[in-house]
Amino acid sequence: MGSMEASTAPENGTAAAAAAAAGGGGASTACNGSGAAATNGGGGVERRLRSSAASASWASHLPLEVGTRVMCRWRDGKLHPVKVIERRKSSISSSPADYEYYVHYTEFNRRLDEWVKLEQLDLETVETDVDEKVEDKATSLKMTRHQKRKIDETHVEQGHEELDAASLREHEEFTKVKNIAKIELGRYEIDTWYFSPFPPEYNDSPKLFFCEFCLNFMKRKEQLQRHMKKCDLKHPPGDEIYRNGTLSMFEVDGKKNKVYGQNLCYLAKLFLDHKTLYYDVDLFLFYVLCECDDRGCHMVGYFSKEKHSEESYNLACILTLPPYQRKGYGKFLIAFSYELSKKEGKVGTPERPLSDLGLLSYRGYWTRVLLEILKKHKSNISIKELSDMTAIKADDILSTLQSLDLIQYRKGQHVICADPKVLDRHLKAAGRGGLEVDVGKLIWTPYKEQG
Repeated sequence: MGSMEASTAPENGTAAAAAAAAGGGGASTACNGSGAAATNGGGGVERRLRSSAASASWASHLPLEVGTRVMCRWRDGKLHPVKVIERRKSSISSSPADYEYYVHYTEFNRRLDEWVKLEQLDLETVETDVDEKVEDKATSLKMTRHQKRKIDETHVEQGHEELDAASLREHEEFTKVKNIAKIELGRYEIDTWYFSPFPPEYNDSPKLFFCEFCLNFMKRKEQLQRHMKKCDLKHPPGDEIYRNGTLSMFEVDGKKNKVYGQNLCYLAKLFLDHKTLYYDVDLFLFYVLCECDDRGCHMVGYFSKEKHSEESYNLACILTLPPYQRKGYGKFLIAFSYELSKKEGKVGTPERPLSDLGLLSYRGYWTRVLLEILKKHKSNISIKELSDMTAIKADDILSTLQSLDLIQYRKGQHVICADPKVLDRHLKAAGRGGLEVDVGKLIWTPYKEQG
């Protein structure tokens, strides 16, 4: 789902904490330098003089220009290469040193971009990126950036396959600075990852407070506290279609619950870089997964799907909120979407493009489901039969098996080559399957059959 964007830049709380840590590290380094000078005679003094001279030289270039490349001390205490994306004054002082810089760590995904203070930057490593536009133009003629980066959970930016080079640059320009640094949702305070096009009046808010049940958002904690006294909801609006122990799934119709659907999209966009935000949520169903206790049903993640999809999409967006990641909920949401497809008597596939984490999750799911069947199935089985059994689209089955080198093309048709030892090796590499969907607990009528 997709986006209207306008960017401003409140301070990132994580950056402030990192700056404080970096400040401490800098003091420690200075002490060590003095110690070295006392031990080694004049060598340490000469090094410090050279360092001071370099810093003085770069002081004349402050504030740093947008596009400058420099080394920056990250939260791990180590220096990493960054590019300056934006800058702002940190006080009313007119000193060129009183600036904060919004930086992109070139080794990492954009979700780690943050505001940093000058003392976190190693000015001796400054490079002014004067030829960037020329370089980008030449590079874009060869391949787009997502093609140049290796698919990796931490270091990749995937999910822009539908954008050409010019559109990708425009997207990144509009969304380059996170407008909301943190949110509070239930008992969690969460650092955001990406820009989300909240209404302009919220763009000066370093932190937003969400009602975890209706997803209304406010600028101040006091507003949330007043709201919670009046809010009657203790779970997402809509129908509970699945309950297994403390785990529950609600189906929310975007047409019947428009404000909730829009607020869910605003929230999700803070953690999804690749999606565009549509304000017309009438066309979508939202499946909200919750952990339930005596206080209510607390959202851990969701997926959405179009009510009518000509392309057989059974999922549009998928998100597990950061506090609940690595607990198997993402795999559960994917498996749930396919169980709905089975109930509909259709094959399904996720809407493209997939995010970097989405692609990894789907490849893992497809691999586990298909290999488990191949392991149990002793006789020959066709791709169509696999598709009928799993509701996975034939193209996804084919690409998954090809990536595992389990398929060959013989005499005009694809043949699956399933050696048991190879299957076991791939299953082990795919990892555990996560939470299982108990189909017996699913009480659901497909949308086309409702009303």
